[in-house]
Amino acid sequence: MTDEVGEPVFGRKDRGSGKLGDYGYDMRPKNARVTLQLAGSDPFQQTIADVLAKGVDELQVFIPRRSAEEERTDAPVAVRFFVDSRMTPVVGFVPRGLEAVALDTLSRLEAAGRSPRIPAAIVKSRAGLRVDLLLGQTR
Repeated sequence: MTDEVGEPVFGRKDRGSGKLGDYGYDMRPKNARVTLQLAGSDPFQQTIADVLAKGVDELQVFIPRRSAEEERTDAPVAVRFFVDSRMTPVVGFVPRGLEAVALDTLSRLEAAGRSPRIPAAIVKSRAGLRVDLLLGQTR
């Protein structure tokens, strides 16, 4: 579902969470406990449940680079799990306003010669399964 300007509209309990205040001026997480919860996970509950059922010890997510068209239209940043050397379908989106944090994390990991995958966790909530990006672990 989208609004009048084409922005995706997420349910009240599916908007994701995170604060820019958790990051320094250089977009680095201030501490190792900083997380970011993905928005728009409700339609992808089965995919998330399938990943959870595999019992993977250390989950990682993959965020593809935005194309020029996506950048121009400010398209939502889709996130996928990387499990068993394969990418899953989309499991959520980086919340609006926090795209720069996620994309800067990828750049920082690549510049340091590390894998451009972000540690993640699946969290069970009353509203369903949610995906938390463990950005603090990328410091």
